[in-house]
Amino acid sequence: MNITELKTAVKQLPQNELAEFVEWFEEFQESLWDLQIEEDLKAGKFDLLIRQAEQAFSEGKCR
Repeated sequence: MNITELKTAVKQLPQNELAEFVEWFEEFQESLWDLQIEEDLKAGKFDLLIRQAEQAFSEGKCR
């Protein structure tokens, strides 16, 4: 199924099924975001930010 077919199918859903689909899709997007964050963390993309936050905390610049 391609994107055009998906759009057509979604437009044809009854209101209650559309609401269920929207809820599912939002949860799906959130899970993809969580996976991306985990991958970025493992890849070290947040290391500098973590060090900066730890330094700011140790210097009493934040709580």
